[in-house]
Amino acid sequence: MAFLSSVQGGAGRGRVAFPRLVAFAFPGLVALAAATPCGAETLKANFALSLLGLSIGHASASGVIEGRSYRIDISMRTTGLASLVNDTRGAATASGALSSEGLAPTSYANTTSNTYETRTVRMSLAGNSVRAVHVDPTPWDLPVRIPVTESNKSHITDPVSALIMSVPASEPLIGPSACNRTIPVFDGVTRFDVTLSFVEMRNVETHGYSGPVSVCAARYHPIAGHRPDSVSTRFMAENSDITVWLAPLQTAHAVVPYRMALRTNVGMLTVEPAEFHLGGRRQAAERSAPQRPAADQ
Repeated sequence: MAFLSSVQGGAGRGRVAFPRLVAFAFPGLVALAAATPCGAETLKANFALSLLGLSIGHASASGVIEGRSYRIDISMRTTGLASLVNDTRGAATASGALSSEGLAPTSYANTTSNTYETRTVRMSLAGNSVRAVHVDPTPWDLPVRIPVTESNKSHITDPVSALIMSVPASEPLIGPSACNRTIPVFDGVTRFDVTLSFVEMRNVETHGYSGPVSVCAARYHPIAGHRPDSVSTRFMAENSDITVWLAPLQTAHAVVPYRMALRTNVGMLTVEPAEFHLGGRRQAAERSAPQRPAADQ
């Protein structure tokens, strides 16, 4: 959900894009959800970013859910010609608690930089409401943005935790129940909703994952913290060419972003997995362990 916010609004004069890029593409980037209290579930994923079919960057995500807590870390950087135009990089993290009702984030932070500036956002939360937020530097155009009220900061989630979407226990993980939802997000500067609706089911295969996904159409709805005269905000609010593919997590009974495609004013932007691993600690350790040569016969 941070992805939509990044391409639409720009947090400052230099338009640091990553914090919001993270939350929607990763709604593609991050893929982890609530495991059972007695288990542990891990994520390792790498993604390729492309615009008009040309590589413009890469991103990675890692995380762990254990007991009644979770933590997710993501990073991103532009590469190639894109870095010559605007060298953008950043990292974000979120952590919190798990309950039968879903995730309850307690902390969110990101640091992003591009050719023009570096921005840091730190936020503490409780009960899905913001308790404190610090943005440095503050957006240069803050006085002309739509004010974010206290009610705008209640009943929300942060951009990274927003990527973890639980499905009711009585509903299947593939199909309309995976997609149909509205996600309220606050990234420290802007408040927006992302609405997902079911389109179709597909089968996919990439390094680490093979199986079904749900394809969802996505819409971006700005609420506060953006400029009312922003052309990019208007473009994203009217953009009906956004799709997100959601992969199921059986143990957690949740879905997470697998792939995303979004039309920008210069062409289609896609975020696709180069590898996508989900599993327990044991499987993660086995993947990272060096392979021993076979014994002589």
